[in-house]
Amino acid sequence: MTQPIQKVCVIGAGTMGAGIAAQVANAGVPVLLLDIVPKDATNRNAIAQGAVAKMLKTEPAPFMSKSAAKLVETGNIEDDLEKVADCDWIIEAVIERLDIKQGLYEKLEALKKPGTAVSSNTSTIPLANLVEGRSEAFKADFLITHFFNPPRYMRLMEIVTGPATAPDVAAKVEEFADVKLGKTVVAAKDTPGFIANRIGTLWIQLGLNAAFDMGISVELADAVAGKPMGVPKTGIFGLVDLVGIDLMPHLQASLTSTLAKDDPYQAIARDIPLIQKMIADGYTGRKGKGGFYRLNKEKGRQKEVIDLASGEYHAVTCPAGPRGAAAKGNLRKLVETKGEIGQYAWAILGGTLAYAASLVPEAADDVVAIDDAMKLGYNWKQGPFEMIDVLGAAYLAKRLEEDGQPVPEILKVAGDRSFYRVENGVRQFLGLDGEYHDIVRPDGVLRLADVKLASQPILKNASAALWDIGDGVVALEFTGKMNALDGEVMKLITKALPLVQEKYKALVVYTDADNFSAGANLGLAMFAVNIAAYSEIEKLVAGGQMAYKGLKYAPFPVVGAPAGMALGGGCEILLHCDAVQAHAELYTGLVECGVGLVPGWGGNGEMLLRARNAAKMPRGPMPPVAKVFETVSTATVSKSAAQAKEMLFLRPDDGITMNRDRLLYDAKQKALSLVEGYTPPEAPEFRLPGDSGRVGLSMAAEGFHKRGLATEYDLVVSDALAEVLTGGEADLVDTVSEQELLKLERDAFMKLVREPRSIARVEHMLETGKPLRN
Repeated sequence: MTQPIQKVCVIGAGTMGAGIAAQVANAGVPVLLLDIVPKDATNRNAIAQGAVAKMLKTEPAPFMSKSAAKLVETGNIEDDLEKVADCDWIIEAVIERLDIKQGLYEKLEALKKPGTAVSSNTSTIPLANLVEGRSEAFKADFLITHFFNPPRYMRLMEIVTGPATAPDVAAKVEEFADVKLGKTVVAAKDTPGFIANRIGTLWIQLGLNAAFDMGISVELADAVAGKPMGVPKTGIFGLVDLVGIDLMPHLQASLTSTLAKDDPYQAIARDIPLIQKMIADGYTGRKGKGGFYRLNKEKGRQKEVIDLASGEYHAVTCPAGPRGAAAKGNLRKLVETKGEIGQYAWAILGGTLAYAASLVPEAADDVVAIDDAMKLGYNWKQGPFEMIDVLGAAYLAKRLEEDGQPVPEILKVAGDRSFYRVENGVRQFLGLDGEYHDIVRPDGVLRLADVKLASQPILKNASAALWDIGDGVVALEFTGKMNALDGEVMKLITKALPLVQEKYKALVVYTDADNFSAGANLGLAMFAVNIAAYSEIEKLVAGGQMAYKGLKYAPFPVVGAPAGMALGGGCEILLHCDAVQAHAELYTGLVECGVGLVPGWGGNGEMLLRARNAAKMPRGPMPPVAKVFETVSTATVSKSAAQAKEMLFLRPDDGITMNRDRLLYDAKQKALSLVEGYTPPEAPEFRLPGDSGRVGLSMAAEGFHKRGLATEYDLVVSDALAEVLTGGEADLVDTVSEQELLKLERDAFMKLVREPRSIARVEHMLETGKPLRN
């Protein structure tokens, strides 16, 4: 067995290499980052050091916590290459030139330990060419690991192995990429562009060509080839602006030089004069002066779009795009829409789906690999074969025949069948052999979606459901829009508590959705305000407090398993859990002050407890209060789970899962580990500073106001928060019970919810998704 990966070296500190190094550090693993020595440099490590310094200032941040940067050791290839002998995986991310890569591999072969994996991040050079001239031992340790940019946020990694690659070397890299780096690993063949970029580049080229040929405006093109197709709302032109217009000629040159002459991409690859002119003029997309879209600074940053015929810019308009079912994912309705919308949609979809279908088994062994690559690499809602199922395989084949286009073999195999089906509660895919095969999850992967295929909920209402996920553990799932929390959620929690106590061992709070919860259902609250149903709002606040405390003091373990946004009430439920197993990409915080309210479901007291127990918190009643006041009054949100620990939203011993697909399994295991000998926590008592503390907090808030960092109404809201956190009329000789603190919290919430300026903030947030600074 090869040495497990305990230290990594990344060679090449450009955007990709530096980002890969940051993600390794995010995983808590030491990483050596090397680059060349700059000409005439006084600091020989300047490139690698500069890359780390730049990443510490970059948004969105490559590092999940600034402390992760301490795990990155910088150096240069001339002085420090021998340090690769201490590394277990060496990732090459240098310039895409075969001679430079091969020269580096020659040096690495003489320095690295046997069994140390060496991989290239190339997306253009075949593996066979990379290892030409190297020993069999080196070839056994070599593979391609194609990360996607930015490495922290893009989940896809395509792995390509050669005929000589040792299975145990590939396996240890795949496991590390999966578990430690949070990647979904897709096995790709050693073919040009692998999977995602090969299909994605053709899709983009088809979209560009058709728009120019048919006279389709940029706005209409993106309105058709965006949300209606289940791809990001940028559409095709917006995506090219995002990744860089100047990248397109390089991708085209790479593919046309390496693909077979009869490959369909060869027939559509072409230079477009307007695009060549835009690149020459510096219009390379968002990183340049602009691209197909630009912001005109002379007109107050007005958003403008280029006319593909004239090359002139004009103000963006809203075209009459797809309507009805065609706009909502019905691909057949979309391609059958009369006129230019349907014609343009078919020009893209017909060619892209046919091309994807032709790549099984050339680029990937099965349809699942291709679908995963496109969903994770290009953020498509559905993969090509899932799209074909919506369109109909027989329908696609028929239309291709009518157009005189070849029908891929796998479409002939499918006939009128779908590529995916559910059989006995298991999702299956259709293979080239004409048989259906189970989709097998890796060990340690548990998805609620799979549980749902094979079972019915234990409890369910309009906003939540309870599922048996095996081994005596149940999962509480929020199901409303944005997983917003309302009275129905609280009712289901209340019903679940005695049921779990009687029949199960533990409970996990989890959802498969991208976001855990956006917090309380503000729309429902505003409806109640508009009809002056304040008693109903107070009932909701009290019901939430009771439900959350019910979870906290339940006679069984409760584990929160959040991913994405967990805001407001979504954060508060996590604060009441015995433990949290969070996905690394967790954006959590108590954001109520941003909409003119205060946390109302027990979050204030739980945060005071966290602050009081924090290892580095100074003694006395005031420091914990001041810490919580600062965090909550500014509606601060963590930008990762690691940062959530620093902000006290998570405890030091709460777990972090890097791979989203492993979150539910990890949370379930954590819950089971707490079962034996479990006893619920004791209700806390607080010693709070009272009036003197409230005056101190008010003075701090007033200072922010004088500096223009807080509005006049922010002071009103922060005063209400300060009254809760300092214990109301209590002083240092009094103890404040948890119930008394909940009463203060409830009163403050109900006072603010009647305020016109708070109402204005909530309504503005509902309408725009942005805070109102009134």
